[in-house]
Amino acid sequence: MKAPARDGFRTGSTRVRASDGVDQDHLNEFVQNHRGVEGFVEPRTAVSDVTLLLVAHDGEWTRRRVPSVDWAHKFCNRHQVPSYDAAVVGIPQRMRDYNRRKKLEGN
Repeated sequence: MKAPARDGFRTGSTRVRASDGVDQDHLNEFVQNHRGVEGFVEPRTAVSDVTLLLVAHDGEWTRRRVPSVDWAHKFCNRHQVPSYDAAVVGIPQRMRDYNRRKKLEGN
């Protein structure tokens, strides 16, 4: 049996980086600097740990690794941000529209 990776965990031959303070600081900054933010908690997969997707009113978004599903929902509650299980509700259309606009703008 392989020893656990120091900075995350292994899934087969893939090393998944664990959440850290930089990720959490980034999420805090996004919530503080954007209006109408909602959180979408994405479950652990074979290639990534639990992530929190934050989507603002205009569709701008960010995604970072978080320590756990419970941590993500508590983070959202602390910041008065509605949170949802992304595996159940999916991602909002405004995020897809934002990505499409950015692509057309060449960004």
